[in-house]
Amino acid sequence: MLRRELLKFILALATSAVERTVSADSRHGATVGATEPFDYAWLKGYAHTLAAQPYVATPTTLPPSLAALDYNHYQSIRFRDQHALWHGEQRGVEMRFFHLGFLFNRAVHLFEVVDGRAQPITYHPEYFDLRASGLTHINTDTDLGFAGFRIVDHLNPSIDVAAFLGASYFRAVGADKQYGMSARGLAIDTGMERPEEFPVFTHFWFERPVPGATTVAIHALLDSPSCAGAYRFLVTPGATLMMEVDAALYPRQTIERLGVAPLTSMYQTGENDRRLANDIRPEIHDSDGLAMWTGHGEWIWRPLENPRGLRFNQYNDENPRGFGLLQRDRNFDHYQDDAVFYEKRPSVWVETKGNWGRGAVTLVELAAPNETFDNIVAFWYPERQPRAGDELLFAYRLHWGRSPPVTPPLAMVVATRTGLGGVVGHKRDYFSWRFAVDFVGGSLPLLAAEAKVEINLETARGKIEIPSARPLSPLRGYRVIFDLRPDDRVEPINLKLTLALDGAPLTETWFYQYSPPPLAEQKV
Repeated sequence: MLRRELLKFILALATSAVERTVSADSRHGATVGATEPFDYAWLKGYAHTLAAQPYVATPTTLPPSLAALDYNHYQSIRFRDQHALWHGEQRGVEMRFFHLGFLFNRAVHLFEVVDGRAQPITYHPEYFDLRASGLTHINTDTDLGFAGFRIVDHLNPSIDVAAFLGASYFRAVGADKQYGMSARGLAIDTGMERPEEFPVFTHFWFERPVPGATTVAIHALLDSPSCAGAYRFLVTPGATLMMEVDAALYPRQTIERLGVAPLTSMYQTGENDRRLANDIRPEIHDSDGLAMWTGHGEWIWRPLENPRGLRFNQYNDENPRGFGLLQRDRNFDHYQDDAVFYEKRPSVWVETKGNWGRGAVTLVELAAPNETFDNIVAFWYPERQPRAGDELLFAYRLHWGRSPPVTPPLAMVVATRTGLGGVVGHKRDYFSWRFAVDFVGGSLPLLAAEAKVEINLETARGKIEIPSARPLSPLRGYRVIFDLRPDDRVEPINLKLTLALDGAPLTETWFYQYSPPPLAEQKV
C-alpha cells in the first residue's frame, strides 16, 4: 500500500452532496455566489439523509493540460498569498488552497460561513502563479474547484499550521513547524485481504473567526460506499496544536472493520528493527511507537517495526482514555537527517471524550521498502459492527506536538534495541535474539542501589534466557536485557515486560511482537 501515494488521490465525489448555485464572478476575493443557512446540526442531518441513499461516485475529468502535469510541474504551482481567505484581516489564520492537477483529479467544494450562512468559494486561475508549471490557459467558464486547503498563521504565513488534502487525510504541526504523520477522518477495512475503502471529505465549510481569534472552526462532509458522516474540527494552533473533533457517522451497510480516529505514519528502520538498515542514516521513521492509556489505567508502549508482511494487532479495551503514534526519540544524532529532520516530526495523541464502549486499539504494520511508504496505521475499532441506519457519535481531541498532553507517572520506555543473542566469547550453538529495553523516569532515580527490582517478563512462545535488570547511570534509569530463543516456527511471538518493586509497578507495560527470520536465515 503506497500510503503517501494515496495522499495524492481524491476519490470520487457523491453527486447528491450539497449542490449549490455558484456565480462565475471572478472578482478579487474568494467568496462569491448565493448564500444558504448552515450549522453543524444541519450537516449531521444532511449526512444522515445522504446515507439513506445509494452511493453514487461521479468521476471528474481534468482539463488535458492539468491531467498531463508531472510531479515537478505540479509542485511548481504557487498560491498567491493575497487571495487567501481572510488575508490581512487579523483573524488568527488564513486559508490557502491547493490546485487540481497531476494525480489530484477530484475537486472538493469549499464554503465560508458568516453569521450562520454559507457562501461558496470559487476558483479562478488568478489565485495561483502558474508560470513555472507550463500551463498557458485554463477554461474559466466553470468553477474548476480546488484539491484541498492549508491553514497558515496570520503572524507567520510562510509556515503551514495544517493541511487537508486527499481522501480524508490531514496533517498539522506543533512548535517544530515540521510535518510528519497524518490523521484521517475515517478508515474502513484497513489491513484486510480485500482492498481498503477510503472515505472522502467532499465538502468543507470555514466559519469566519472574529478578529484576534485563536481557534478556527471547520466542518466537513464525508462520503464513501459504506458510510456518510459529518465532522467538526476546532483547530487551535500552538506549541502543541489541538484539534477538537466531533464526528457523526451514518453507515449505509454493515462495516466489518471500522477505524475511528485513524492515524497513519511511516517506519522504515530504527534501533529495534534494522532489517532494512541500508541507508547512511541510522534511523528513518515518523513515529517509533504506539502509546496507549487504557480505560482501567494501564500505560502501554508498543515499539513499531517494518515487518516482512502485513501484521495486525488489537489491544482490547473499554472506554480508552487515549492512544497515539509518538516520536519519543528526539536526538538528531540518531537520525542524521539534515533534510527532513525526523527528530522534529510531531507525535499525535488521541484524547477520547465521553464513553467509547468496548473495542480495541488496533495497529496495522505493513512492509515498506523505503520511507516513501506510509506503512503504519492505528485506530479505534468498536466491538460492535456498525450497521445501516445506525448513528455513531465520537468526540476526541488530537494533540500534535513533541509529546502528548499526558504522560505516565511510571517510568517510560525510551529505547528498544535488538540484535544477535548469546554470550560474547562463547560458541553459539543455536539462534537467539537479544533485547535491551531502557526505562527512564518515574521513581527509578530514587531507588536505592540495593533495591531488588523484579522483572516481569512473558513470552507467548520460545524460551527467555539470561534476563537482567540493572541501573543505567547515564540515563538515571534501568536497562533490561534478555535473549529470546524462538522455537522452529516463524509466526510472530508476543512479548510483555514490566519492572516492579515489592509487587508494585515501576514502569509502563512494554509490549513487543517479534517475527523470527526464516529458519535458513537464523545464523548463529
